[in-house]
Amino acid sequence: MQMNDYEQAGELKIGQVGIANLRIRSLDVPRLVQEMHERVTRAPKMFARAAVVLDFGGLSQVPDLPTAQALINGLRKAGVLPVALAYGTTATEQLAEQLGLPLLAKFRAQYERDEASAPAPAPARRQAPAPAPAPAPAPAAAAGNSESGKMHHATVRSGQQLYAHNGDLTVLSTVGAGAEVISDGSIHIYGTLRGRALAGAQGNENARIFCREFHAELVAIAGRYKVLDDVPSQLRGKAVQVWLEHDQIMIAALD
Repeated sequence: MQMNDYEQAGELKIGQVGIANLRIRSLDVPRLVQEMHERVTRAPKMFARAAVVLDFGGLSQVPDLPTAQALINGLRKAGVLPVALAYGTTATEQLAEQLGLPLLAKFRAQYERDEASAPAPAPARRQAPAPAPAPAPAPAAAAGNSESGKMHHATVRSGQQLYAHNGDLTVLSTVGAGAEVISDGSIHIYGTLRGRALAGAQGNENARIFCREFHAELVAIAGRYKVLDDVPSQLRGKAVQVWLEHDQIMIAALD
């Protein structure tokens, strides 16, 4: 079939993509591979054949080509698929070319923010657009912050992804298994959460997740995550809030 000149055979769009970022802090290839294998074994629905970006920004220098290739091969055997390197230095760019992998610039802002805030973490946290104060705010106060928010009325079905840029996300229905909701701020779900919810996507550690009935496959705040198998059984099916405290994901029932 002949296509008109103005019709494209493939339409390319650039958008929000749910890709995991593996920040390498110690270049111990066997240990990194073993840790990833354990993640995949514990939560295969979440991590098996998951796309992963390798971030070497936590190292003093970028690994050489044989080491980087060994890491990629090991991670593939562990069950995930390294698809790119995170933006870093000129050496990172050269390594990406040697590996035949792209650079993902979406991680550049987070990388620079991490480096800039290292000497003085407290001011950096105050600059984050926090929808609620850090010390256990009441759910009603957090829900009242509607600045730059996004509201979704229908069920978020398997395979769908919602993203609220620079604001909170409110879902008035259910987030189904296999669905994903992402927000740079907090996430409020007035139905059942069965899929994945990722709040503070751009590094906001004060973001929170609220839901009426908790069965989440995965919840994350500013990149730190917890899967359903790690959640106490007494919290499943309950109304809960999720927040970050001392770099750890915390989950508690809402009274």
